[in-house]
Parts: sequence; structure tokens; C-alpha cells
Amino acid sequence: MSDQQQTLSIPSLLLLAAFTAITIRYFFFTNSSTTTPRTNSRTANPAHVEQIATMFPQIGRREIIWDLQRNGGSVAATTERILSRGGLDAPPPSFQPPIPTPTTTGTVGTSPSQPKPEHIDLITRYNLSSKLSSPPSTPLEGIGNQGAAQAQTWSNNKNERQALLQRRREEMILNARRKLEEKERQRLGQGA
Repeated sequence: MSDQQQTLSIPSLLLLAAFTAITIRYFFFTNSSTTTPRTNSRTANPAHVEQIATMFPQIGRREIIWDLQRNGGSVAATTERILSRGGLDAPPPSFQPPIPTPTTTGTVGTSPSQPKPEHIDLITRYNLSSKLSSPPSTPLEGIGNQGAAQAQTWSNNKNERQALLQRRREEMILNARRKLEEKERQRLGQGA
């Protein structure tokens, strides 16, 4: 049998040197930006921020957003931290998140694109302009003592109760408007 010697050839030595150089560079000379810990780059959910801000109004939104980003958006973890410590850690000065504005919950059926009317007075809202020009009436006008006591009691009929409450609301609005107009007349009379 022939005796074969295993020798290292030049191409195999070059391959081994390249592999060693890459391995040493990977473990000892890595880029410093990859070794620094990264914070969670996700932005905090505005609904979660609003929920925590509603529960704890003394905590700033910036602190809430910082804590939510650090713990991966967990409302429970942030709430537990506030309750156990009495507050949250202050974020670093370089942390400048877009602070969401608090949203107000609107009524169902209104869209954010609809402009909200600035001011609707109660006379217009309840269509009482025709009753405003009529003279003021007493709530139980034309009813005797027995009828007054009967009108004061709560009716079993839903429609009667609704009509009674509507009349009371209208009378209160009209009386308040008349008092306001009287005060305005007195103020203008004193100023002249």
C-alpha cells in the first residue's frame, strides 16, 4: 500500500486564515452601535396613554409614554409601577415623544369631520321661541287645590309623566330666560 501523507496546501491555509480573521473581527471588533441596548422604537398607543392618564392625572403624559415604550406597551405593568412607587421614572431629556392630545368621547353618530356648532341656546334647541312671547303662566294654573295635589303625584302612565316633565323643563327654561331679560333691562336702565 502506498503511504499517503496529508499536507496542508496553500489554498487550504488561506481559507483557514480568512475564517480565523472573520471570527476574531466578529467577536472582538464589532460595531459599538450594535452593542448598546436599544429602547423599544415602537410608539405608545394613544388609547393606552389616555387610559393611564385618566386613572392617574397627576402623572405627566411624557412619563407615561416613556414607561409604555420601555415595557412594550403593557398598561398593567405601568399601572403597577405607578401604584407601587407612587410615580414613574423621569424620561431622559433626549426623549421627546409626540404627546397625543386628549380625545373627548363624542356621541355615537357624530363624525369628527362635522363641525360642532359653537353655541345653541335652549330656546332654539327645544323650539320654545313661540312660547317666549306668551305671558308667563304658573305651573298649575287653573287647577284647584285638589287638582294641584293630583298633578304633583307621579302618574303610572309613561306618556303623562313624559308630558309633565317636558312641561316642567319648558317652564324652567322660559322662566330663566325671562329673568335674564329682566336683569338686562335693569342693567341698561341703570347704565343710562
